[in-house]
Amino acid sequence: MRADTNRPLLIRVGKHLRGVFDRLIAGSSLVPNDPVLDVRDFAWTALLREHWEAIRDEARAVALVGNAAPSLATISPDHRAIAEINKWRSFFLWGYGYPIHDNLARCPRTQKVIEQIPGLNSAFFSILAPGTHIPDHRGVTKGLITCHLGLIVPRDGDVRMRVDDRVVRWAEGETLVFDDTYRHEVWNDTAGTRVVLLIQFERPLRNPGRWFADLFLGAVKRSAFVQEARANVAKWNAAVQQLDG
Repeated sequence: MRADTNRPLLIRVGKHLRGVFDRLIAGSSLVPNDPVLDVRDFAWTALLREHWEAIRDEARAVALVGNAAPSLATISPDHRAIAEINKWRSFFLWGYGYPIHDNLARCPRTQKVIEQIPGLNSAFFSILAPGTHIPDHRGVTKGLITCHLGLIVPRDGDVRMRVDDRVVRWAEGETLVFDDTYRHEVWNDTAGTRVVLLIQFERPLRNPGRWFADLFLGAVKRSAFVQEARANVAKWNAAVQQLDG
């Protein structure tokens, strides 16, 4: 069976009409449609920068210990084609509007910050092992924007991301906001592990773009596709708790 048949119908149909949908949403956007966006257009990013050390400390204490953070391919079926097995790991706090209560309870200071983000859709610690290359790919909807907060950025080589024709690099304690519907890829050409807090949030929109984005995201949230990912997180956490016990 092709992997696409497991995707929500709206996503499968939308793949063929993606340009039309993205233009509709872009035309309703209250912020620029550039590949890389100005963090000053999103005032709440200051909260992330203000509390970055506390967030980093929780990531170190929880997500980087033992088997707490599974590979992203293990959790999300959508990432199996692009995620190098065991090299791109994730510790989910929030996924497509659903809080991961077990994980949030272990990161109370991070929880307090991310719950203040307008239109929060997803949040997780994104962990790249040394030598990881995430190949060229793109997100599913222009209705979401991505923010990275740099937590651990190795300095013994080059760790970077290309978004469209822009190459950007992370800095600890700094935020990076970009539109992941532009083709993008990531390299960790260092001997260290790169960790960011990855946030996806709803693009500020007027109608009719807001109406369509809400319809699309609502369908995805309710889909078997997302529910499988939620179940995978729960199974992983239960297995880790048994091991720790």
